[in-house]
Amino acid sequence: MATMVSREIQLKSRPVGLPREENFELVEVTLPPLQEGEVLVRNAFMSVDPYMRGRMYDRASYVPPFRIGASLDGGCVGQVVETAGNTDYRAGDYVSGRQGWREYYISDGAELTKVDPDLVPLQAYLGTVGMPGMTAYVGLLDIGKPKTGETVFVSAAAGAVGSIVCQIAKIKGCRVVGSAGSAAKLQWLREVAGVDAAFNYKEVTSLVDELGRHCPDGIDVYFENVGGDHLEAALEHMNPFGRIALCGMISQYNEAKPGPSNLSHAVRKRLTMQGFIVSDHADRLSAFHQDMQTWIQAGQIRWEETIVDGIENAPKAFIGLFTGDNMGKMLVRLHGASAS
Repeated sequence: MATMVSREIQLKSRPVGLPREENFELVEVTLPPLQEGEVLVRNAFMSVDPYMRGRMYDRASYVPPFRIGASLDGGCVGQVVETAGNTDYRAGDYVSGRQGWREYYISDGAELTKVDPDLVPLQAYLGTVGMPGMTAYVGLLDIGKPKTGETVFVSAAAGAVGSIVCQIAKIKGCRVVGSAGSAAKLQWLREVAGVDAAFNYKEVTSLVDELGRHCPDGIDVYFENVGGDHLEAALEHMNPFGRIALCGMISQYNEAKPGPSNLSHAVRKRLTMQGFIVSDHADRLSAFHQDMQTWIQAGQIRWEETIVDGIENAPKAFIGLFTGDNMGKMLVRLHGASAS
Protein backbone atom coordinates (compact mmCIF):
# COMPACT_ATOMS: atom_id res chain seq x y z
CA MET A 1 0.00 0.00 0.00
CA ALA A 2 1.32 3.44 -0.91
CA THR A 3 1.52 5.95 1.92
CA MET A 4 -2.05 7.10 2.55
CA VAL A 5 -2.99 10.45 4.06
CA SER A 6 -6.49 10.51 5.50
CA ARG A 7 -8.35 13.50 6.88
CA GLU A 8 -10.08 13.00 10.24
CA ILE A 9 -12.02 15.03 12.79
CA GLN A 10 -10.65 15.18 16.32
CA LEU A 11 -12.22 16.56 19.48
CA LYS A 12 -10.24 19.71 20.27
CA SER A 13 -12.11 20.73 23.43
CA ARG A 14 -15.15 19.60 25.37
CA PRO A 15 -18.25 21.61 24.47
CA VAL A 16 -20.08 23.62 27.08
CA GLY A 17 -23.72 23.90 26.07
CA LEU A 18 -24.38 23.69 22.34
CA PRO A 19 -21.25 22.40 20.57
CA ARG A 20 -19.38 24.87 18.37
CA GLU A 21 -17.18 24.23 15.37
CA GLU A 22 -14.23 25.45 17.46
CA ASN A 23 -14.60 22.30 19.59
CA PHE A 24 -13.45 20.20 16.62
CA GLU A 25 -10.30 20.06 14.51
CA LEU A 26 -9.66 18.72 11.02
CA VAL A 27 -6.32 16.88 10.92
CA GLU A 28 -4.34 14.83 8.42
CA VAL A 29 -3.18 11.39 9.53
CA THR A 30 -0.71 9.17 7.68
CA LEU A 31 -1.90 5.58 7.76
CA PRO A 32 0.69 2.82 8.26
CA PRO A 33 1.18 0.01 5.72
CA LEU A 34 -1.32 -2.83 5.97
CA GLN A 35 -0.32 -5.76 8.14
CA GLU A 36 -1.25 -9.35 7.34
CA GLY A 37 -5.02 -9.84 7.65
CA GLU A 38 -5.89 -6.14 7.52
CA VAL A 39 -8.02 -4.23 5.03
CA LEU A 40 -8.14 -0.60 3.97
CA VAL A 41 -11.61 0.94 3.82
CA ARG A 42 -12.59 4.16 2.12
CA ASN A 43 -15.62 5.67 3.84
CA ALA A 44 -18.45 6.81 1.61
CA PHE A 45 -20.82 8.08 4.31
CA MET A 46 -20.55 8.68 8.04
CA SER A 47 -23.30 9.18 10.59
CA VAL A 48 -23.74 11.95 13.12
CA ASP A 49 -26.10 11.06 15.96
CA PRO A 50 -27.40 12.84 19.08
CA TYR A 51 -25.88 10.24 21.43
CA MET A 52 -22.44 11.46 20.40
CA ARG A 53 -23.02 14.62 22.44
CA GLY A 54 -22.99 12.54 25.61
CA ARG A 55 -19.61 11.10 24.67
CA MET A 56 -18.17 14.62 24.62
CA TYR A 57 -18.55 14.84 28.40
CA ASP A 58 -15.77 13.35 30.49
CA ARG A 59 -17.98 10.98 32.44
CA ALA A 60 -18.80 7.31 32.66
CA SER A 61 -21.61 6.07 30.43
CA TYR A 62 -22.62 3.03 28.39
CA VAL A 63 -19.89 3.98 25.88
CA PRO A 64 -16.48 5.51 26.67
CA PRO A 65 -16.16 9.29 26.30
CA PHE A 66 -14.33 10.78 23.33
CA ARG A 67 -10.77 11.81 24.17
CA ILE A 68 -9.36 15.27 23.59
CA GLY A 69 -6.90 15.24 20.70
CA ALA A 70 -8.15 11.90 19.39
CA SER A 71 -10.30 11.18 16.36
CA LEU A 72 -14.00 10.70 16.96
CA ASP A 73 -15.78 7.56 15.84
CA GLY A 74 -19.25 6.42 14.87
CA GLY A 75 -21.23 4.59 12.25
CA CYS A 76 -19.94 4.57 8.68
CA VAL A 77 -20.31 2.74 5.38
CA GLY A 78 -17.70 2.44 2.69
CA GLN A 79 -15.78 0.19 0.34
CA VAL A 80 -12.77 -2.04 0.81
CA VAL A 81 -10.04 -0.73 -1.48
CA GLU A 82 -7.16 -3.02 -0.50
CA THR A 83 -6.55 -6.17 1.53
CA ALA A 84 -3.49 -7.90 2.92
CA GLY A 85 -4.33 -11.57 3.08
CA ASN A 86 -7.77 -11.15 4.65
CA THR A 87 -9.90 -13.97 3.22
CA ASP A 88 -13.21 -12.55 4.47
CA TYR A 89 -13.11 -9.36 2.43
CA ARG A 90 -12.10 -8.48 -1.10
CA ALA A 91 -11.39 -5.15 -2.74
CA GLY A 92 -14.73 -3.76 -3.88
CA ASP A 93 -16.78 -5.15 -0.98
CA TYR A 94 -19.11 -2.67 0.70
CA VAL A 95 -19.00 -2.69 4.49
CA SER A 96 -20.41 -0.93 7.51
CA GLY A 97 -18.24 -0.17 10.51
CA ARG A 98 -17.68 2.08 13.49
CA GLN A 99 -14.76 4.19 12.24
CA GLY A 100 -16.63 7.27 11.10
CA TRP A 101 -15.35 10.88 11.22
CA ARG A 102 -12.51 9.92 8.86
CA GLU A 103 -12.01 9.31 5.16
CA TYR A 104 -9.99 6.09 5.31
CA TYR A 105 -9.27 3.54 8.03
CA ILE A 106 -7.51 0.22 8.53
CA SER A 107 -9.33 -2.73 10.07
CA ASP A 108 -8.67 -6.37 10.84
CA GLY A 109 -12.25 -6.99 9.72
CA ALA A 110 -13.61 -8.04 13.10
CA GLU A 111 -15.97 -5.07 13.45
CA LEU A 112 -16.99 -4.90 9.79
CA THR A 113 -20.26 -6.13 8.29
CA LYS A 114 -20.82 -6.64 4.58
CA VAL A 115 -23.72 -4.66 3.15
CA ASP A 116 -25.45 -4.78 -0.22
CA PRO A 117 -26.14 -1.42 -1.91
CA ASP A 118 -28.34 -3.20 -4.45
CA LEU A 119 -30.98 -3.86 -1.75
CA VAL A 120 -31.17 -0.29 -0.44
CA PRO A 121 -28.98 2.76 -1.04
CA LEU A 122 -25.64 2.40 0.73
CA GLN A 123 -26.29 5.22 3.20
CA ALA A 124 -29.55 3.60 4.34
CA TYR A 125 -27.42 1.15 6.35
CA LEU A 126 -26.72 4.12 8.64
CA GLY A 127 -30.40 5.02 8.88
CA THR A 128 -33.55 3.08 8.14
CA VAL A 129 -31.94 -0.37 8.01
CA GLY A 130 -29.24 0.54 10.50
CA MET A 131 -29.03 1.72 14.09
CA PRO A 132 -31.80 4.37 13.92
CA GLY A 133 -34.25 1.96 12.32
CA MET A 134 -33.40 -0.75 14.84
CA THR A 135 -33.85 1.79 17.64
CA ALA A 136 -37.32 2.67 16.37
CA TYR A 137 -38.25 -1.01 16.00
CA VAL A 138 -37.13 -2.15 19.44
CA GLY A 139 -38.30 0.94 21.30
CA LEU A 140 -41.78 0.94 19.87
CA LEU A 141 -42.53 -2.78 19.63
CA ASP A 142 -40.68 -4.18 22.65
CA ILE A 143 -41.09 -1.30 25.09
CA GLY A 144 -44.07 0.67 23.78
CA LYS A 145 -46.01 -2.53 22.97
CA PRO A 146 -48.62 -0.75 20.81
CA LYS A 147 -52.02 -2.30 20.23
CA THR A 148 -54.37 -1.74 17.32
CA GLY A 149 -56.46 1.38 17.83
CA GLU A 150 -54.19 2.94 20.44
CA THR A 151 -52.81 6.48 20.21
CA VAL A 152 -49.05 6.80 19.81
CA PHE A 153 -47.34 10.18 20.28
CA VAL A 154 -43.84 10.62 18.82
CA SER A 155 -41.63 13.63 19.53
CA ALA A 156 -38.98 14.65 16.97
CA ALA A 157 -41.24 12.71 14.64
CA ALA A 158 -39.45 13.74 11.44
CA GLY A 159 -36.03 12.64 12.66
CA ALA A 160 -34.12 9.50 11.76
CA VAL A 161 -35.71 7.45 14.57
CA GLY A 162 -39.03 9.22 14.99
CA SER A 163 -40.00 8.99 11.32
CA ILE A 164 -39.61 5.21 11.38
CA VAL A 165 -41.49 4.93 14.69
CA CYS A 166 -44.43 6.78 13.13
CA GLN A 167 -44.61 4.41 10.17
CA ILE A 168 -44.25 1.21 12.20
CA ALA A 169 -47.00 2.46 14.52
CA LYS A 170 -49.26 2.99 11.50
CA ILE A 171 -48.42 -0.51 10.25
CA LYS A 172 -49.55 -1.80 13.64
CA GLY A 173 -52.91 -0.07 13.29
CA CYS A 174 -52.36 2.81 15.69
CA ARG A 175 -53.44 6.44 15.57
CA VAL A 176 -50.20 8.44 15.36
CA VAL A 177 -49.50 12.02 16.42
CA GLY A 178 -46.12 13.62 15.86
CA SER A 179 -44.37 16.85 16.76
CA ALA A 180 -41.73 18.51 14.59
CA GLY A 181 -40.17 21.93 14.10
CA SER A 182 -40.98 23.14 10.58
CA ALA A 183 -43.79 23.28 8.04
CA ALA A 184 -41.83 21.07 5.63
CA LYS A 185 -41.43 18.40 8.28
CA LEU A 186 -45.14 18.50 9.12
CA GLN A 187 -46.03 18.15 5.45
CA TRP A 188 -43.76 15.12 5.10
CA LEU A 189 -45.22 13.51 8.20
CA ARG A 190 -48.78 13.94 6.98
CA GLU A 191 -48.32 13.22 3.28
CA VAL A 192 -45.53 10.64 3.24
CA ALA A 193 -45.31 9.02 6.68
CA GLY A 194 -49.11 9.04 6.93
CA VAL A 195 -49.49 10.27 10.52
CA ASP A 196 -52.97 11.20 11.66
CA ALA A 197 -51.94 14.54 13.14
CA ALA A 198 -48.80 16.62 13.43
CA PHE A 199 -47.98 20.00 14.94
CA ASN A 200 -45.08 22.47 15.07
CA TYR A 201 -43.98 22.66 18.69
CA LYS A 202 -42.17 25.94 17.99
CA GLU A 203 -45.43 27.69 17.14
CA VAL A 204 -47.65 26.70 20.06
CA THR A 205 -48.12 28.73 23.21
CA SER A 206 -49.03 25.70 25.32
CA LEU A 207 -47.63 22.29 24.43
CA VAL A 208 -50.00 20.69 26.93
CA ASP A 209 -53.06 22.26 25.29
CA GLU A 210 -51.86 21.51 21.75
CA LEU A 211 -51.17 17.88 22.57
CA GLY A 212 -54.58 17.57 24.20
CA ARG A 213 -56.23 18.94 21.08
CA HIS A 214 -54.62 16.26 18.91
CA CYS A 215 -55.04 13.45 21.46
CA PRO A 216 -58.62 13.87 22.74
CA ASP A 217 -58.69 10.27 23.92
CA GLY A 218 -55.33 10.49 25.64
CA ILE A 219 -52.00 8.86 24.81
CA ASP A 220 -51.34 5.15 25.18
CA VAL A 221 -47.72 5.08 23.98
CA TYR A 222 -45.23 7.94 24.00
CA PHE A 223 -41.96 7.50 22.12
CA GLU A 224 -39.64 10.00 23.80
CA ASN A 225 -36.90 11.65 21.76
CA VAL A 226 -36.93 15.18 23.16
CA GLY A 227 -37.49 15.37 26.93
CA GLY A 228 -38.19 18.61 28.78
CA ASP A 229 -41.51 20.25 27.95
CA HIS A 230 -42.47 17.37 25.64
CA LEU A 231 -42.22 14.83 28.45
CA GLU A 232 -44.19 17.03 30.83
CA ALA A 233 -46.95 17.52 28.25
CA ALA A 234 -47.10 13.82 27.45
CA LEU A 235 -47.37 12.92 31.14
CA GLU A 236 -50.43 15.16 31.41
CA HIS A 237 -52.22 13.21 28.68
CA MET A 238 -51.02 9.64 29.23
CA ASN A 239 -53.79 7.14 29.73
CA PRO A 240 -53.73 4.76 32.71
CA PHE A 241 -51.25 1.91 32.16
CA GLY A 242 -49.66 3.82 29.27
CA ARG A 243 -46.10 3.08 28.18
CA ILE A 244 -43.27 5.55 27.61
CA ALA A 245 -40.22 4.40 25.66
CA LEU A 246 -37.34 6.67 26.69
CA CYS A 247 -35.12 6.71 23.62
CA GLY A 248 -33.46 10.11 23.96
CA MET A 249 -33.84 13.62 25.34
CA ILE A 250 -32.12 15.82 22.81
CA SER A 251 -33.42 19.04 24.37
CA GLN A 252 -31.49 18.20 27.53
CA TYR A 253 -28.12 17.15 26.12
CA ASN A 254 -26.56 20.61 26.07
CA GLU A 255 -27.85 21.97 29.37
CA ALA A 256 -28.67 20.73 32.84
CA LYS A 257 -32.37 21.01 33.61
CA PRO A 258 -34.47 19.50 36.39
CA GLY A 259 -36.70 16.58 35.55
CA PRO A 260 -40.40 16.94 34.77
CA SER A 261 -42.38 18.63 37.54
CA ASN A 262 -45.32 16.28 37.05
CA LEU A 263 -43.52 12.94 37.27
CA SER A 264 -45.98 11.91 39.97
CA HIS A 265 -48.43 11.18 37.15
CA ALA A 266 -46.40 8.03 36.52
CA VAL A 267 -47.59 6.71 39.89
CA ARG A 268 -51.20 7.84 39.71
CA LYS A 269 -51.62 6.60 36.14
CA ARG A 270 -49.61 3.39 36.72
CA LEU A 271 -47.35 4.17 33.78
CA THR A 272 -44.44 2.13 32.53
CA MET A 273 -41.39 4.26 31.68
CA GLN A 274 -38.33 2.47 30.38
CA GLY A 275 -35.10 3.79 29.02
CA PHE A 276 -33.26 1.62 26.52
CA ILE A 277 -30.03 1.37 24.56
CA VAL A 278 -30.37 -0.32 21.20
CA SER A 279 -27.08 -2.23 21.56
CA ASP A 280 -28.68 -4.23 24.39
CA HIS A 281 -31.12 -5.79 21.92
CA ALA A 282 -28.87 -7.58 19.45
CA ASP A 283 -31.12 -10.62 19.70
CA ARG A 284 -33.79 -8.67 17.80
CA LEU A 285 -31.56 -7.85 14.84
CA SER A 286 -32.70 -10.74 12.64
CA ALA A 287 -36.40 -10.00 13.19
CA PHE A 288 -35.76 -6.30 12.52
CA HIS A 289 -34.04 -7.01 9.22
CA GLN A 290 -36.78 -9.41 8.12
CA ASP A 291 -39.65 -7.10 9.03
CA MET A 292 -37.99 -4.00 7.63
CA GLN A 293 -37.25 -5.71 4.32
CA THR A 294 -40.89 -6.81 4.07
CA TRP A 295 -42.21 -3.33 4.87
CA ILE A 296 -39.85 -1.56 2.49
CA GLN A 297 -40.73 -3.90 -0.37
CA ALA A 298 -44.41 -3.30 0.36
CA GLY A 299 -43.90 0.47 0.24
CA GLN A 300 -44.90 0.87 3.88
CA ILE A 301 -41.63 2.44 5.03
CA ARG A 302 -40.19 5.57 3.42
CA TRP A 303 -37.48 7.88 4.60
CA GLU A 304 -35.70 11.18 4.11
CA GLU A 305 -32.02 12.05 4.43
CA THR A 306 -30.13 15.28 4.93
CA ILE A 307 -26.68 14.95 3.37
CA VAL A 308 -23.78 17.29 4.06
CA ASP A 309 -20.74 16.99 1.81
CA GLY A 310 -17.15 16.77 3.00
CA ILE A 311 -15.37 15.59 6.14
CA GLU A 312 -14.55 19.22 6.92
CA ASN A 313 -18.27 19.90 7.35
CA ALA A 314 -18.95 16.99 9.72
CA PRO A 315 -18.94 19.22 12.84
CA LYS A 316 -21.47 21.55 11.21
CA ALA A 317 -23.68 18.57 10.39
CA PHE A 318 -23.46 17.31 13.97
CA ILE A 319 -24.34 20.70 15.43
CA GLY A 320 -27.28 20.87 13.03
CA LEU A 321 -28.91 17.96 14.86
CA PHE A 322 -29.52 20.25 17.84
CA THR A 323 -30.88 23.15 15.80
CA GLY A 324 -33.31 21.06 13.74
CA ASP A 325 -31.45 21.32 10.43
CA ASN A 326 -32.12 17.72 9.46
CA MET A 327 -35.08 16.08 7.82
CA GLY A 328 -34.74 12.39 8.59
CA LYS A 329 -31.22 10.98 8.95
CA MET A 330 -28.31 13.43 9.03
CA LEU A 331 -25.35 12.08 7.04
CA VAL A 332 -21.96 13.28 5.87
CA ARG A 333 -20.84 12.21 2.42
CA LEU A 334 -17.06 11.79 2.40
CA HIS A 335 -14.68 12.55 -0.43
CA GLY A 336 -11.39 10.87 -1.20
CA ALA A 337 -8.08 11.22 0.57
CA SER A 338 -4.73 11.60 -1.12
CA ALA A 339 -2.19 8.89 -1.90
CA SER A 340 1.53 9.34 -2.49
